[in-house]
Amino acid sequence: MQDSEDINRRELLIAGAATAAATAFPLTVNAQDSGTSAPVIAKVGIEVNGKPHTLALDTRTTLLDALRDHLHLTGTKKGCDHGQCGACTVIADGRRINSCLTLAVMHDGGKVTTIEGLGTPDKMHPMQTAFVKHDGFQCGYCTPGQICSAVAVLNEIKAGVPSHVSADLLAAPQVTNAELRERMSGNICRCGAYSNIAEAIAEVAGSGA
Repeated sequence: MQDSEDINRRELLIAGAATAAATAFPLTVNAQDSGTSAPVIAKVGIEVNGKPHTLALDTRTTLLDALRDHLHLTGTKKGCDHGQCGACTVIADGRRINSCLTLAVMHDGGKVTTIEGLGTPDKMHPMQTAFVKHDGFQCGYCTPGQICSAVAVLNEIKAGVPSHVSADLLAAPQVTNAELRERMSGNICRCGAYSNIAEAIAEVAGSGA
């Protein structure tokens, strides 16, 4: 009886492993049924930093890779590539997103703002100026994502969007240290400049910019 149970468990584990392996490969289109696979290419029309672009992309291309490799907007950084660090944060149709977790084809007809679209060295966005003033960065790798997220955070607060630390979900959220830290928690700074980042955001919020 014990031997039969062991065999059944082995069969179950083997079947599970085979299923996992089969589903791990992306779907592709057979090229002329020759047994070789070809990527599916799609035309994607997207407005980035106010400029329209039409790209021919493999449908598996992430928005992050489209921005960096096809539009050469390398301000948006590839950190973990798993949506855990926030270095790739951009503003898509008014909302901040991790660009490594979304496909470019999903933003066909959409509008995206990257760090390059917020400001330039000659004409910086108020949030960029505040980050410089408060030393809100050290190595700077996470900074583009931090700034894009910070700009979107203040827009969320102005729009009355509550967070997990909002005491009253029906009341207008306030720009408190707790609110800022909670809303920015998805953006990781390995250098540990969190206090300076919070000070920079608070200053911009107080100025109404």
